[in-house]
Amino acid sequence: MAPYLPILIMLALGALFATGSFVASGLLAPKRPTLAKSAPYECGIVPRREPVSRFPVRFYLIAMIFIIFDIEIIFLYPFAVVFKQLGTFGLSEMVVFAAVVFVSFVYLISNGALDWGPAKRYELQETYPLRTATSTIKRVSGNDEAA
Repeated sequence: MAPYLPILIMLALGALFATGSFVASGLLAPKRPTLAKSAPYECGIVPRREPVSRFPVRFYLIAMIFIIFDIEIIFLYPFAVVFKQLGTFGLSEMVVFAAVVFVSFVYLISNGALDWGPAKRYELQETYPLRTATSTIKRVSGNDEAA
């Protein structure tokens, strides 16, 4: 048990420091809440609506693509360490592996997997040459006497 004593002491000191930091900040921090401080920060823009509660599916697809490339990098590290021992066979296997991942990446890009914006719609919309407040009110309300 003696060899593990320094590790246990360090764990106890770390836990004590973390707990002490939280307690000290709670006791010593100034408490002057204002409406501006409690509002969410949106880069200076006042939020007009609540954020959506769920992430779109596209977010998870991008995350899976990211994981695939992380796995590729993880496989490249051992290859780089034993490169000279593997010889030509190891190099050819890594080229095949990289080519398969690259072809899948090109396929994903061609299908629009990395396009984050809304779907583009190519519909012709009516244009109103004289757009004023009264013409907009007239169109929205359907009241002909507003113009």
